Amino acid sequence: MRSFWGLMRAYWVSDRWKEAWTLTLVIALLTALSSKAGVWFAEASGELVNSIAFFHDAANTTPLRTLLVNAGILVLLVVLKDAGFTGIRNLVSATLHRKWRGWLDSRFNEALLDTNHTHFHAQHASTGTGAPAPDNIDQRVQESIKDMTGGAIGLAMGVLGVATSLYFVGQKLLETSVEVKGLEFLGSYGSAVLAFLAVATYVPLNTWIAVKLGGLLERLNIRMQQAEGSYRGELTTFLRRSFHVAASQGEGVQKTMHGRLYVDIDGTWTRLNIVNTVYMSFELIYNFVGARIVAYGPGLVPFIHNGLDLKGYITGSELVNALIGQCSWFIHVMPAIATLRANSQRVTELAVAIENVQHPQEFYSQTGRSEFRYASQNPVFGLTIQKLELAHQGEDATPFLSAANLRFRRGEWTFLKGESGCGKTSLIKAINGLWPYGHGTIVFPEGVRSFYAAQEVKLQQVSLKQLVCLPGSEHDHGDAQVASALHKAGLGDFIEHMGDNSREGKSWDQVLSGGQKQKLVVARIVLQQPGLLFLDEATGALDPEGKVAFHQAIKDNCPDVTVISVMHEAVAPRSLTGSEFYHSIVAIADGVATKKPLVATLPVELTTILAQPRPVEDKWLRFSRRLKQK
Repeated sequence: MRSFWGLMRAYWVSDRWKEAWTLTLVIALLTALSSKAGVWFAEASGELVNSIAFFHDAANTTPLRTLLVNAGILVLLVVLKDAGFTGIRNLVSATLHRKWRGWLDSRFNEALLDTNHTHFHAQHASTGTGAPAPDNIDQRVQESIKDMTGGAIGLAMGVLGVATSLYFVGQKLLETSVEVKGLEFLGSYGSAVLAFLAVATYVPLNTWIAVKLGGLLERLNIRMQQAEGSYRGELTTFLRRSFHVAASQGEGVQKTMHGRLYVDIDGTWTRLNIVNTVYMSFELIYNFVGARIVAYGPGLVPFIHNGLDLKGYITGSELVNALIGQCSWFIHVMPAIATLRANSQRVTELAVAIENVQHPQEFYSQTGRSEFRYASQNPVFGLTIQKLELAHQGEDATPFLSAANLRFRRGEWTFLKGESGCGKTSLIKAINGLWPYGHGTIVFPEGVRSFYAAQEVKLQQVSLKQLVCLPGSEHDHGDAQVASALHKAGLGDFIEHMGDNSREGKSWDQVLSGGQKQKLVVARIVLQQPGLLFLDEATGALDPEGKVAFHQAIKDNCPDVTVISVMHEAVAPRSLTGSEFYHSIVAIADGVATKKPLVATLPVELTTILAQPRPVEDKWLRFSRRLKQK
C-alpha cells in the first residue's frame, strides 16, 4: 500500500476479496442499467417534445392523452433511473465505502500498534533523505482514509458510467443517424459522426483546462489538510494540559499560538476559495455551452435540410447532451479528484513511513549510528550491558552517555543517579529498544518478563480493570486478582468501579490524581509480577510517605524482581524501619555511567564523610590509620 494503485487494489486482493468484488459487480450492473435508462430518457424526452409540437395537428386525434402518456412515461423513467437504479447503487456504494474504509482502518491500526512500537518510531524519526516524519497521523488514519475511499468509489462509478454511456448512447446515435448534406460520403452515419466530432473536440479541450486547475486544487488541498491537522492537534494537546495552562496563566501565550496556526488555515483557505470559484465559473459556462449549443449543433444541419423531423432532432440532441454529460464526468469531478489525490498521498506517505520503520535499527542507521545488539542469557546472571554508547542523530554525533560494563543481578535494586539531562531515562529507553542512536550489547535474562513503568498510562475510554491489566487484556486476570492488586496499591476505594470506563462522565485519566495514577502503576506491577522492572520517574507525584509505600508494595509482593529506577531524588528512599530498598547505584557523571554498591551498612558518620569532597576523605583515612597504629 505504498503506492496509489497498490493502495487502491489492496482491499480487492485481501482475505475479504469476495465481499469487495460482490459489491463492485452489483454497482457495475446498476451503473449499466442507469446508463441504459439515460437512453430511454432521451427517447422519452423526444416523444414528449414531439407530442407538444404536434398538439394542434389535425392528424393528432388524441393530443391530450398522447401528451399525458408521454409525460407519465418520462416521470416513470426518472423514478426508475434516479430512485431505482441510482438510489440503490448509492446504498450499495455506501456499503462498499464503509467496508473498504473499515478494512483499511484496521490494517493501519494493526501496523501502527504492533509489537515493534511502529507508532513510536514513525513519529520520532525522519528518513535518510531528511524528509520529516508524517504529521497528524490521527487525521491521516481517520479523515484521509475516509475521504480517499469515498472519493475513489465515486470516481470509479463515474468511469464506469462513461464507458456504459458511450456504449448505449453511441449505439443509439448510430441507429438514429441520417445523411448530412455536404457529408454524403459518410452515408447514413453523417449526423452521428458530427455528434462524435463535436464531443471529441469540445470535451478534451476543456478537460485540459480542468486538469490545470485541478493541479492547483490538489496542492492547496494537501496544504489545507496539513494546516487543519496542526491546528486541531494543538487544540487537542491544549485541552489535555488545560490545568497547566491555567496554573501558569498561559492563556495569552496559548491564544497567540492558536492565532498563528489559524493564520495558515485562513491564508490557504483564501487561495483555495479563489481557485474553487474560478473552477465553478468555468464549469457553469462549460455546462451551458455543452447542453445548449454543442449538443444541439450537430443535428441542426440535417434538421434544416429536412433530413430530421423535430422528434428526431430533439432525441438526437438529448443523446448528444447525455454523451457530453457522461464524457464530462472528468471535468465535473476534478475537485473531487484533487481531493482524492491529496488524501491518497497522505495515506501512502503514512504507509511508506510504517514500512520504513519495520526494522528500526536499519531505519535509524540512515541518519546516524544504530548498532544495538540484544541477546539473552541464563536468568541467574540477570541483565548485562556491555560497551554501550548513546548518541543523537548524525553519523559523527559524539556519544553523550557511555557504560562499559553494567550487570544487574536477579533480585537487585539499582538507583540511577545524576544531574537532570545526563541521560538516565535515555539509558533505560535504550535497554528497552526505545532509543534510536548508539551502539552496544544488552543481554536480558532469558524467560524473564520485563515491565517498563512510567509516571502514568494515558489511555482513555477503557475500564479501570483494563488499565491495571496492561500490557495484557482485562480477560487475562479475574476480578478478584485485580481487586487484590488495587487494594495492595492503596486504591481499594475504586474496586467497585473497576469495570467502568468512566466515572461521573470523566475518563479515569481525569478522575485519578497524579498520586493515584502512580499507585495504579503499583497495582499493575503487583498484578503482572515482572522479573525485570524499570521505573522511569514513577514516583514523581508522590509525597515521601507515598514513595516509601510505593517501594514497599513492590518489595512485599515481588520478592525476586530486579529493579532499575530513575528518580529525581539525590538519595534513594528507605523503608519505615530504616533499611534500604536499593542495593546499588548507577551514577552518571561527565557522560559516563558507573555502578557501585549502595553504602548502607556503614555507620551514618562514615557515610556522611564519604560523601564529602576528597580532602576530607583523605583526612579521615589518615586519622583511621593513626588509630590502627595506636
